[in-house]
Amino acid sequence: MGVLLTPIAIKQDLALEDLRGKRFAVDANGELYQFLALIRLRDGTPLKDSHGRITSHLSGLFYRTTRLIADYGMELVFVFDGKPPALKFAEIHRRRTIKERYDAEHAAAIETGDLAKAYSKATMTSRLTREMAAEARELLRLMGLPVVDAPSEGEAQASHIATREDVWAAASKDYDCLLFGTPRLVRFLTISGKEFLPSKGAFRAITPELINTRKMLAHYNITREQLIDLAILIGTDFNEGIKGIGPKKALKLVSEFGSIENMPAEIQEPLTALAPAIRDIFLHPDVVNDYRIEFRGADTEGIMRFLCDEREFSRERVMNGLKRAFEKLPS
Repeated sequence: MGVLLTPIAIKQDLALEDLRGKRFAVDANGELYQFLALIRLRDGTPLKDSHGRITSHLSGLFYRTTRLIADYGMELVFVFDGKPPALKFAEIHRRRTIKERYDAEHAAAIETGDLAKAYSKATMTSRLTREMAAEARELLRLMGLPVVDAPSEGEAQASHIATREDVWAAASKDYDCLLFGTPRLVRFLTISGKEFLPSKGAFRAITPELINTRKMLAHYNITREQLIDLAILIGTDFNEGIKGIGPKKALKLVSEFGSIENMPAEIQEPLTALAPAIRDIFLHPDVVNDYRIEFRGADTEGIMRFLCDEREFSRERVMNGLKRAFEKLPS
C-alpha cells in the first residue's frame, strides 16, 4: 500500500508519448497486484484457465508490456520483492485480515446477485503467491526482458537502480520510491487511462504522473530525512502513524519542528521507539549492485507454449501482441 502523499505531491501530468524510449525500473509486485485486482469478470472472479489457475496477472503483464514496448518504445526492467523487513510483518498480517473480511463480503454480494458490489469487494482480495511471481518471472524471461530480484523491498531496489542512472526513473503506483531516494518517480504507467476506486465502486480517469524528488523537496524546503519523518507521522508499511495527522498536517509539523524528536510529546512519544529503525529502512535499504540489465530477443515459441498451450490464452491475440512488440516474427 505504501505511504499516502497524494495531497502534497508535486507532480507533472504526462502523456505516454512524453515517455517514449525511456527506461524504467518497474515495481513488479505492485504491477502484478494491480492486474490481479482489476482484471476480473463482472462478478469479481479473476481470469482462470480450465485447471482453475489464475491468469489475470499474466494477461495484464503480457498485454500491457507489449503495448508499452510496441507503441512507445519503452525499456522495462522488472524488480521483484525479496524478504520484507521484520517491521513489515505486522502490516502483512493486517492486510491478510482485511482481505479475509472482503472475501466474506464478496461472497455475500455474489449470493445476493449484486455484481457491481461483488466486483468492488473482489478488487481488495488479491493475493500474489510465490507461484504467481515465479510465473511472471518466467514470462518476462521468455519475452527477453530483464528481471532484478531485490534482496528486500522491490521499490528500494528500483530506486537504487534509478539513483545509479541505469534507468531514467522508478515506476510504481506507490510513493515509497521517493522515500527510498529515487531521483524520479513515474506513477500510472498504464495504457487503460483509468483506475478503479473500490471505496466508490467506480473508475476514474488517470494519466501518467512524473514526480521529481529534488524539485518536490525544494518546493517545500524540506530534506529527504524530513520527508521520511512526514511519512512516519502519516503511517507507512512499517507503522500506523498518528491518528488525525494527514499529509498536509504532517508537512506543517516537519516544517515547523524539523524532526519527530522535536515535536510535542503527544506526537513524539508514540513514535520515538520506532522512528530510527524506520528511517534506517528508507535511508539505508537492503539493495544490491550486482544486477544485470540485458534485453534479449523474445522466445516466440516459448511464449506461445507458456501462454497458449499451457494456459489457454488466445493464440491470435498473443501472436498479435508479439508481432507488435518484437521485430521480424513469423506470420
